[in-house]
Amino acid sequence: MALASYRQSPITLSQDEYFGLMQESMADEFGAALDFASDQFDFTWSYPSQLGNGHIRDFGIREGLVLSIVDYAPHQDLVLISTDREHPIELTYILVGAVSGMAEMQAGQHGFYGSGMAPGGIYRNRANQHTVEVSIHLDPTLLSQWVNGTPDQLPPRLRHLVKPSDQLFFSQICSTTLAMQMVLQQILQCPFQGLTKQMYLESKAWELLALQLAQISDAECFAHKPKLLKPEDIERIHYAKDVLISRLSNPPSLVELARFVGINDCKLKAGFRQVFGTTVFGYLHDCRMERSRQLLEAGEMSVAEAAQAVGFVNRSHFAIAFRKKFGVNPNTYRRGKLRQKLR
Repeated sequence: MALASYRQSPITLSQDEYFGLMQESMADEFGAALDFASDQFDFTWSYPSQLGNGHIRDFGIREGLVLSIVDYAPHQDLVLISTDREHPIELTYILVGAVSGMAEMQAGQHGFYGSGMAPGGIYRNRANQHTVEVSIHLDPTLLSQWVNGTPDQLPPRLRHLVKPSDQLFFSQICSTTLAMQMVLQQILQCPFQGLTKQMYLESKAWELLALQLAQISDAECFAHKPKLLKPEDIERIHYAKDVLISRLSNPPSLVELARFVGINDCKLKAGFRQVFGTTVFGYLHDCRMERSRQLLEAGEMSVAEAAQAVGFVNRSHFAIAFRKKFGVNPNTYRRGKLRQKLR
């Protein structure tokens, strides 16, 4: 009975204690071979066994840019107590599970944070809650390099992302768009090694930041010109999405779709972007590519059959679109998945 009570009580750690356990876990696996100054940029180690099961993978893509993948499940409720701390620019996507801190984030959401001072707080993870996160940590000087200047020379709409360590950082919880989800899957399934992998992951990190800035820009447009959708319009837009998914191989035109769901095409275009964060046919394209990936992964269709199943008449056009979305040729992707099943 006492043992059961012990397991139910939460583990409470300070931020320093938590990071100390992480460093111990790294040292146990890498020992003296651990050298972040080396050419190695990909480090994977176990989540501290005292806390739970899982692993952490860090990609030191370049100085000032780190991409992390964390897949873990605590044995007990885990409570982390942090103090005020300096913070980089960060994007953290929740792919599975949920985390609770300054705000609750669930799968399908992500946090966008600027640099500056992050206030102390309490972060909670539930016992046995499987969580998968992908995070990008960016030094603000790297962002400044895009405008060939200092943080003060950033465009006005980006300056709120770069603040000194004595000023409260910018933070926002956002919905993860389908386009972002596709990039995250490309990161998780990166087919390359070595320098090619490093270049590929860096391009995906910048792509996610670009998609995030575009999402903010869209939100600002709606804020300046509010066009609130009526509940019945939102319902029709969701219906339009369902129609697109059911007709991937033979989609209607925009005008046909609008008429079918009972809304004018202008409202459908604007409303679709407002509800789903992308255009009607941007959403359709992403759904077609994701469905084709699933078909190829199942291994029951050839590349030509998968292309036809999602509405591509020209196989070479399909191959180009697939490679652009997933960074790999569809034939190569299919063969790789078949080999994994045979192991």
